[in-house]
Amino acid sequence: MRRTAPRAPRGLLVLAAAAVAVSALVLAGCGGSSGTDASGKTEITLSMQNPDVKTADPATWAIVQAFEKANPNITVTVSGEAVAEHLQKLSIAAQSDTLPDIFWVYKSNAEQMQQSGLLLDLAPVLDELKLTDSFPASTIQNFSAGDVIYGVPYQGLLTGLWVNKKILSDNGIEMPQTYDDLVSAAQKLSAKGITTISNGANQSAFSVWSFLTMLDRFGYGDKVAGLLDGSVQYTNDDFLRLYEHIDELRKAGAFASNVSTQTYQQAVDQFTSGNAAMLDSGVWASSAIQESGIASDIAFWQGPQFSDGVGEQNIIMNVASAPFAVDHNVADDETKLAAVKKFLAFYYSDEAQQILVDNGQPPVTTFQANVDPTTQSALKAALDAASADGVTSPQSQPDLLVPTPVANAMYDSIYGVIQGQLTPEAAVELVQKAFDSNR
Repeated sequence: MRRTAPRAPRGLLVLAAAAVAVSALVLAGCGGSSGTDASGKTEITLSMQNPDVKTADPATWAIVQAFEKANPNITVTVSGEAVAEHLQKLSIAAQSDTLPDIFWVYKSNAEQMQQSGLLLDLAPVLDELKLTDSFPASTIQNFSAGDVIYGVPYQGLLTGLWVNKKILSDNGIEMPQTYDDLVSAAQKLSAKGITTISNGANQSAFSVWSFLTMLDRFGYGDKVAGLLDGSVQYTNDDFLRLYEHIDELRKAGAFASNVSTQTYQQAVDQFTSGNAAMLDSGVWASSAIQESGIASDIAFWQGPQFSDGVGEQNIIMNVASAPFAVDHNVADDETKLAAVKKFLAFYYSDEAQQILVDNGQPPVTTFQANVDPTTQSALKAALDAASADGVTSPQSQPDLLVPTPVANAMYDSIYGVIQGQLTPEAAVELVQKAFDSNR
């Protein structure tokens, strides 16, 4: 939702090798166009991590439509694929210097592309557009390498557990705070045939957001640098303890019996139809929840705190999502560069940030959004949880700080335990092997 250029680094080469059979097809539709299209308009390409951006990402789609209306001489050609295919496509394009003009990409991949000279330095662009101060300082820092800014925030990543308070109260369960509270709730709900946490592993292995936040409650933020350089092992006692807790939740009946076969969207449907007490998701689900019959019963929970955790427990994942990056070749075409600058100026304008909010997304700038508590009660619940007294946020979501194959291993390890296919020991070993292979 990644040129006769310098040789791409190992992470990109691994993805490219896996995709060689489809490279010709991918390259045909990946690179940015030059100059103007047949109608005389300036064309810029925007490549996203959704195969149907209009339906799956209505906020971005609405911003593009508003931008084109305000700039009738510019056409934004939007394309997209599922995350894995999208990253594979970008990897291939990086090998031949045919990246799209603007594209969504994992932070780790963007860092590799920047190191290889494939991305436009956005620092002078943001300064020229007077946008630098529009972002929280942590956002700029997160997408910077020295003085170079290689990415800008696409959307906010505010994640946690959506909670149907009525299901809890109907079953005599208080709103949980701790891990022990969550296990107790799962046991009571399971005894009555009710799913506690709705997840969907099929075609959406990345949908384990609340569990990624739990990693930070076991010291991930302090360990990640060592994990990347090999001085810290993923098979450490702290992470193993977390995976053992996930296994305990499975044994308590916390997850749907069809978690292996249902998709993320089906997990959302399970929750919005009133058939699960909680949904592992993020703020992007607020619109679907708002339109459902359970909107008035909703709370947003940051997730459980652990008595045997490591470091700060009162945290919520409220960070910039994977960034937008811009192909360095854009700088060689003055007309296209001007169009890209106009697009960025519009995307981070107050008008576009309110469009994000109107579509159930928090602003990514310091813009103070107008959130209607009547028609956007779900979104307000999430924003209120993120701004509660004493709540802090990690710098970034754990999977965004590692190479893509490692991120995939993290997803598979968590779902492997949720589904009972992996022991906690086997799960952490799976991720460690991915680190070893991608260092």
